[in-house]
Amino acid sequence: MGYMGDSLSEAVNLIASADPEVMSAVWTSLYTSFAATAMATVVGIPAGLAVASYKFPGRGVATTLLNTLMAMPTVVIGLLGYALLTRNGPMGVYELLYTPSAMILGQFVLVLPLTVTLSMSAARSMGRRAAETALTLGATRARAAATVVLEGRFAFMTAVAAAFGRAVGEVGVAMMLGGNIRGATRTMTTAIALETSKGEFAVALALGVVLMAVALAANIAIRALQARAGEAAG
Repeated sequence: MGYMGDSLSEAVNLIASADPEVMSAVWTSLYTSFAATAMATVVGIPAGLAVASYKFPGRGVATTLLNTLMAMPTVVIGLLGYALLTRNGPMGVYELLYTPSAMILGQFVLVLPLTVTLSMSAARSMGRRAAETALTLGATRARAAATVVLEGRFAFMTAVAAAFGRAVGEVGVAMMLGGNIRGATRTMTTAIALETSKGEFAVALALGVVLMAVALAANIAIRALQARAGEAAG
């Protein structure tokens, strides 16, 4: 009990004093996760709208594939990304491996299926009424799609929040593509694993507290957005 209490006390002090090691890992986690989520939002929401709105050959296969990719382990994505970015890989010439850019790309691949699938659900929950009304009033298809997103904004924002929560808590992609380099690619999750293995439990606990706070904030945002979406639909 004394060990846990002392570790928790030291962890609180590390957070309160903005320890550089802790803050660096927190910043890297937030930066890469926000960037990957932003990219997934730009690509995933239009893709989800397209899959939900249009019938095309292979639509069922695409939906099944997206659902499967949502459950893909992060270490598998990290392995595939490593094969692409390593010096002898197809993208090795760009020298992205063990950089924040590699982590962002890996996290983008990780959260994209989730963003597309939740966007599909959001679009389907809206039905075709909003889009058909916009088209009837002379809007282009792009403007009609924008109307659907605006009308169902809380549901679409839920998809974004869920994607961020998935990105910030992953470890496989960050470890394999970032290399856990101090001050450069070390995230909260990779630092927790490293510091625990070194016996630096207080540092790991401090990072765990911050990570849990970020995850809690993301989940509170998701619940709030889901409630607003339900109110808007009602």
